[in-house]
Amino acid sequence: MITQELIKEYLNYKEGQLYWKKQPNYGICVGDKSGTVNKQGYVQIKLFNKRYYAHRLIFFMFNGYFPQEIDHIDGNKSNNCIENLRSVTREQNNQNTKLRKDNTSGIKGVCWDKKSNKWKVQIAVNKKNHFLGHFDNIDLAKKTVDQFRKEYHLEYARYE
Repeated sequence: MITQELIKEYLNYKEGQLYWKKQPNYGICVGDKSGTVNKQGYVQIKLFNKRYYAHRLIFFMFNGYFPQEIDHIDGNKSNNCIENLRSVTREQNNQNTKLRKDNTSGIKGVCWDKKSNKWKVQIAVNKKNHFLGHFDNIDLAKKTVDQFRKEYHLEYARYE
């Protein structure tokens, strides 16, 4: 099992990056930046024949435990500065996600409803979807979803 001391023995943290402090295997030099970026945009590091996400190792280095979920506060998966990482629930992490690529309105929680020919506003809280209404005006739909998000998602709210 990996420990905080073992991580600190092999890796050095500086400004959101991890660098090799000790050579874990052949081909890696002390002082090199550790890890590679995977398809999802997260930095992964191989340590003792196991892959770890850099943000999880950094959080563990500073806090002494691996939380169930870690949120990148600014939504940038490659910003692993300790100030940008926080322990969250799955729901809180989902609340802080960026706008999905398949979103057609450009607003989180707002979509065009073909049946009503209006903008539909729907948002989840505590694993329950809340229908907030249909709107002719997209600006009013945005204002409605943003107000709800501010009130119920609190500091985890991401508006874009």
